[in-house]
Amino acid sequence: MDGGGTPRTPEDVFRDFRARRAGMIKALTTDVEKFYQQCDPEKENLCLYGLPNETWEVNLPAEEVPPELPEPALGINFARDGMDEKDWLSLVAVHSDAWLLAVAFYFGARFGFDKESRKRLFVMINNLPTIYEVVTGTAKKQTKEKTPKSSSKSNKSGTKPPRQPEPNSRGSKMPPPKDEDDSGGEEDEEEEDHENTLCGSCGDNYGQDEFWICCDACETWFHGK
Repeated sequence: MDGGGTPRTPEDVFRDFRARRAGMIKALTTDVEKFYQQCDPEKENLCLYGLPNETWEVNLPAEEVPPELPEPALGINFARDGMDEKDWLSLVAVHSDAWLLAVAFYFGARFGFDKESRKRLFVMINNLPTIYEVVTGTAKKQTKEKTPKSSSKSNKSGTKPPRQPEPNSRGSKMPPPKDEDDSGGEEDEEEEDHENTLCGSCGDNYGQDEFWICCDACETWFHGK
């Protein structure tokens, strides 16, 4: 990418970033066997380059000093046989992400991007998964986590009707009502039980149509007053 005297925009730099990123992802996924073979540990320091035409190449670093563009990580081939293949690919992916950011903001500085232009460039870049996330499968996991399942759960909890108090919940309550379906003998027994109930405070008997309260701790009945 060359300035060529023409003002460059964050969108121009982002297109370059996206093309180089696509080439490097291809090297670490669909072309991984070819990439693996080219990273021969017997060779000198090798680098993985992403090119603006969405291709990739493994090559020696630039000889000119300082280089025209920031250089990717050197010697990725030396660690190939000393690591598990997945771990090695993940390591290359991390360095590739760092290199892409360095190249993008190198262009941003070269083209004189101001604060807002740099921010716009970063937002566009940040909306894409990193190469590391693509290679390790983290990007797919994040996409699954964004399914509406979690929101549906929150909606259910939000519309859940308030819990109704249980009829025998502790607190302010009346003495147990008489069961109309019971036989006459049982009704008489219950009436006798109620009449024998004494207020724990004043000692008076239970009277019909009076409001009573039961203590949760000692299960003693008291007049509501």
